[in-house]
Amino acid sequence: MTLLSLSADEARRIALRAQGFVGAPDRRGGVRGVLRHLGAVQLDTISVLARSHELIPYARLGAVGRDTVEQAYWSDRHAFEYWSHAACILPIEEWPHFAFRRRARRARGHRWHVLQDKERSTRAVLDRLRSDGPLTSTELGGAKNGGEWFEWSESKIAVEWLLDTGEVVCGRRRGWKRVYDLPERAVPDALLHDDLDDRECLRRLVALAGRSLGVGTRADIADYHRLKGEEFDAVVAESGLVPVEVEGWSKPAWADPAALAQPPRGRHRTTLLSPFDSLVWDRPRTERIFGFTHRLEAYVPKPKRIHGYFAMPLLAGGRLQGRVDPAREGRTLVARQLSLTSPKAAGPMALALREAAQWVGCEDVRVERASSPAEAAAVTAELAAL
Repeated sequence: MTLLSLSADEARRIALRAQGFVGAPDRRGGVRGVLRHLGAVQLDTISVLARSHELIPYARLGAVGRDTVEQAYWSDRHAFEYWSHAACILPIEEWPHFAFRRRARRARGHRWHVLQDKERSTRAVLDRLRSDGPLTSTELGGAKNGGEWFEWSESKIAVEWLLDTGEVVCGRRRGWKRVYDLPERAVPDALLHDDLDDRECLRRLVALAGRSLGVGTRADIADYHRLKGEEFDAVVAESGLVPVEVEGWSKPAWADPAALAQPPRGRHRTTLLSPFDSLVWDRPRTERIFGFTHRLEAYVPKPKRIHGYFAMPLLAGGRLQGRVDPAREGRTLVARQLSLTSPKAAGPMALALREAAQWVGCEDVRVERASSPAEAAAVTAELAAL
């Protein structure tokens, strides 16, 4: 069988469209449309401009109000939080397809935290939720034992175990704390089941990842929902994805047939991306598609950082054209460090910084440091001209 061949540029444009940046019809659905289109939005504790799950729709839709983003995710039993690529917001209709993971957690029998009396502790949590309604871990008795952050209380360990196994659900967050509830209250009746066998779950998640990526290798597609390579292998032939070859890719690839039906058309916003955005969260894929090496340095000791604590890639003209580590000082957005792939990226960087500043309520933008004095001067001049 002769494989369809894609050029590197075609693969890049397909990936951009699949991720909601170019000509994606569901963008008109607002934040909920973005979530459905991506299939998963990663959560993270770091907040610089905003938290990552807020930056995801901002990058695609523009200056959506942050309250609007939260309401769209968490109201009307529209979404739930569970383990996908990491801790992710997921469309509620995907609840049945994570049954394989809930079963696997249950079969393992424990988390990395050990419960002293699992039956007593889990029963106590469930009784509280039944009697008092949705609660945070603090309301359930406190998240910690008073020591380090990882020294969880018995009730916290118990409720996280119940979350892993599907006996409780996180359907929203309040003040960044998970709010736990019973499945019968958090999941619509039609979706509240674990009836699908593992193979059906995996087939759906492979197909969903392929659709969300547009085109990808085995590792790309499996990693989207943190599946194992052998799990991908077991179902890819039944997933509907089409084998293709991509210029410059050394490994086999698969594409969503819908992504191949017509060439991607349209322009996209110039914007800054969260490092946890699903367009760039897979670092090897980002290098392969965009020729852009990016690493999150938040957990790197400060003296060893190259690009900064929370460097955000700049997406402009269908390519990654630089990065900036932003911070806020009062009503000023500070570019603590920035770098550009070419002098032509100074204008797009200034535009992205100005828009981001307005979104978070800043009045000014200041470039503190750049890879060279010329880059700092160029971006500063472009900011002044806006």
